[in-house]
Amino acid sequence: MKRKILLGMSFIIMTLAFTACESLGTCKVCKQVTYEIGGGIIEEGTDTEYCDAALIAIEAKTDVIVGTTRISWECR
Repeated sequence: MKRKILLGMSFIIMTLAFTACESLGTCKVCKQVTYEIGGGIIEEGTDTEYCDAALIAIEAKTDVIVGTTRISWECR
């Protein structure tokens, strides 16, 4: 009986050990980029990892155009 309990506990611990470090959702690295319309990149933000709801919110944002500049999010 002790052997069955020990095997059961070992199985549970091994299962938790293999899934504990995995991301359960989808993640991407995104940055905010400012372009000059008809030109090149003016400024790039830092790469930041976004997951799940935060990633959906970033990807749903539309480009912002102010004068001759366009600000957008790029994810990879």
